[in-house]
Amino acid sequence: MADATTAATSADKASSNDSDATTQQSIEATHNDDLPRRADRLTLPIVLVLVVGGLERAAFYAVSTPWQNYMQNHVDSRSPPGALGLGQSTATAVSNAYMVFSSLTPVPFAVVADLWLGKYHTLLISLSLIAIGCAVQLVTSFPAFAQSVGLPGLAVTMILIGLGTGGIKAAFPPFLAEQHRSEESRVVQQANGEKGLIDSRLTLQLIYNAYYAVINLACLSVVPSTILEKERGFWAAYTLATACSLVAVVFLLGTSFRLVKVTPGENILVPAARVLSCAIRNGFNLEKAKSPYQLARRKKTPLYDDSFVDEVKATVHTCRVLLSFAIFYLCANQMNNNLVSQAGQMELSGVPNDMVPVFASIACVLLAPVLQVLWSFLARHKITLSAISLIEVSFVLCAVAIALAAVTQHLIYTSPPCYDRPRTCEPGGKPNHISVWMQIPTYLVAALAETIGFVTASEYAYRHSPENARSMIQAFSQLAAALGSMLGLATSPAAQDPWLVFYYAALAGGMVLAVVIFWWFFRKDRQEYSP
Repeated sequence: MADATTAATSADKASSNDSDATTQQSIEATHNDDLPRRADRLTLPIVLVLVVGGLERAAFYAVSTPWQNYMQNHVDSRSPPGALGLGQSTATAVSNAYMVFSSLTPVPFAVVADLWLGKYHTLLISLSLIAIGCAVQLVTSFPAFAQSVGLPGLAVTMILIGLGTGGIKAAFPPFLAEQHRSEESRVVQQANGEKGLIDSRLTLQLIYNAYYAVINLACLSVVPSTILEKERGFWAAYTLATACSLVAVVFLLGTSFRLVKVTPGENILVPAARVLSCAIRNGFNLEKAKSPYQLARRKKTPLYDDSFVDEVKATVHTCRVLLSFAIFYLCANQMNNNLVSQAGQMELSGVPNDMVPVFASIACVLLAPVLQVLWSFLARHKITLSAISLIEVSFVLCAVAIALAAVTQHLIYTSPPCYDRPRTCEPGGKPNHISVWMQIPTYLVAALAETIGFVTASEYAYRHSPENARSMIQAFSQLAAALGSMLGLATSPAAQDPWLVFYYAALAGGMVLAVVIFWWFFRKDRQEYSP
């Protein structure tokens, strides 16, 4: 018994010493800003969660890529194949409605993840919903069933996958970052004997860069999915999706004991609502929600403290930054719809036009490690860029990408045989004499913009949100995606020949205007660097 007591006391002292050492390292880090910075290593839990994320995305792209053909074309169609025969207009409307729906579903799942079940169990439920949705799509896509239950089966599939995707979007990014146990910068001894700084922000950049590379690598599942759809039928493509989703569920369950699971925190929605309500009643001024003003003017003491008001104020600021991505999402979505149509107006050299966006995914996979090397190089030379500055860079690059799309469209319109009416002037619908490879610069610049922009947004949302509201802040970023999709619906009537040059030019101009507005509102944050 005495030995056990002694051992426990020794363990407590050791734990205390470790804690003191960690604290001392963190304090020392705050006073060593001149030290060379680098990211920490990716730990095993991070790698395991990345595998789950990759499997989920592979399943999603494998099941969703054939949807347009599945809905639009008749079952007798062979090139391209079809099943339901709804026509292009109806199929496109259903796809857009699904995009809006899946961008709104993260909100309820975020509340569940932060305040009730936790992120791990939310992810498990979300992956299960996706797996069930893929299985429903598989069963109802068999030729024997497609004509009778194909449409209701698709509706059930879209609802289940939309819900599951919502849970993934809300809970996955913060869950991934939480696998890195140390959230503070710390001083370490480098291999050359000199001191260095493990920078928490660079580590987050590394984690989210790796995630963005993985999901774009998973996007390549569209290649076998498209081939299976063409050669074997829709059921074969959906078998691939179902297999990936089931493996993701089993893998998450099997590696559960290795993962970091943060317990849900206390409910901050009610006190946050009180703060915001008080601020709204006082001219949308959060400072007037604090105790001094309320005591002086209202003769009452709030049910929250002033530090909580500051936390709400910082969170609102973060949400404003994330909401600024709405037009960025609008422009990024062009890669998967209008630029696919643009490719269809060009000479494809044997490449299906709906496979052209794969080039953007390949570019993202290649650019992610290049950017990580660049950030590490700059950090070693004590050059740091704030998240706001990186977002501005991504917005500028996005504007350049859409401007390049306008240039490409102009080249199409000035090429024979049909000029500004591609595929309409000759029997057989021949494309204009311009190679689809002219789109490559657009996809390269767009991939660079997306890699910088989306990675920085995820990192910024995680660092600038309360610990028990990280999923909710991630979900808020998806509201920007929903707004971007709605803007796409509103502007889609203008996306037709012969006005596409003006359409892309207007989008590029809108993106430039967004850069200026973003710079004006957040210019004071450009020098911020929070290690």
